[in-house]
Amino acid sequence: MPPTLAFHREHIKPGDRLCAAISGGADSVALLLALHSANQTKRDALGVGLTAVHVNHGLRAAESDADQQFVADLCTRLNVPLHIHHASIPDRVAETRAAGTPETIEEAARNVRYNLFRSLIASGEADSVLTAHTLDDQAETVLMKFLRGAWTEGLSAIHPVVLVQNPSGRSGKILRPLISTRRSEVESYLRDLNQPWRDDSSNTDTSYTRNRIRHTILPLLRQENPSLDQTLANLAELAREEEDRWQSELNRILPQLLLPGKPVRGGGRSVSTTPGQSAVAVELERLRPLDPALRRRVLRAAARQLGVRLSFDETARLLALCGFQSIPTVPSKPGSSLQLSGNLFAERSARELRLSRTQP
Repeated sequence: MPPTLAFHREHIKPGDRLCAAISGGADSVALLLALHSANQTKRDALGVGLTAVHVNHGLRAAESDADQQFVADLCTRLNVPLHIHHASIPDRVAETRAAGTPETIEEAARNVRYNLFRSLIASGEADSVLTAHTLDDQAETVLMKFLRGAWTEGLSAIHPVVLVQNPSGRSGKILRPLISTRRSEVESYLRDLNQPWRDDSSNTDTSYTRNRIRHTILPLLRQENPSLDQTLANLAELAREEEDRWQSELNRILPQLLLPGKPVRGGGRSVSTTPGQSAVAVELERLRPLDPALRRRVLRAAARQLGVRLSFDETARLLALCGFQSIPTVPSKPGSSLQLSGNLFAERSARELRLSRTQP
């Protein structure tokens, strides 16, 4: 009996057009082979249209070209149509730096890939794009987010399913069917099939945060908890469910709390017509009876409506401005104000907190 690799099927249905993202590494090669095998099975076949997509990031010269050729040869052997996209990540990094929105090499590469995935869904070439993230990737991501001071939504890390909405109105999904599978299982599956894969030399470069976590930090932490990877994956699942629950609550109460613009004499509110300027406010007396956790989330949600993600410290400063906690350097009397990141300006009146933002 040929070897098999289990993967999550619950978001895949017969007739779907699936596009597997394949780099040439073990995880993505295993995903493509598992999907292809399941689609060929006479009994309980997936019954889907299967294609693949490969991004040549232009980062490793001849090695990147060899990865591309490996992927092309594999897809030809499997008779799987392949989309190949060429990008220059160094050029994108330089462009974002010049625009004042700098991206790291890792961020730029990821954004290029996911923009491509969304375009495949928007064009109707795929209903879902599948990536080969494993449980090991999930553990690394949770730890990386934790070290950077992420909130609950950040600790939810890699979501098994991400809904994609496009301006065209066409919707789709990003799926991670191997998110519960260990990397060791993936490699064992490939060895059983005598299927080679490509090793990315940059995966050993510890100038990248993820590689330091993978090769240095996680091995040390596993000495204290051999099941650490599963523990971190469990934390991501808990955080994701907690965040879903909070979001449901916020969707219910925010329309009752957030007010546009600022009050004007005689009643009503004025909304700025200055291009690129927007504002939202919340009455302090409506915030006061809320418990601390909900109060904090309301303020963060208000800022997010203006396109700004508040840090822990910035949220604490807003709470102090409202008079709900004490920070010696933050005034809390009417007329006080704060300048926060993302061109966000906070001003307290006698009755409300007003947030406004001028686009750069």
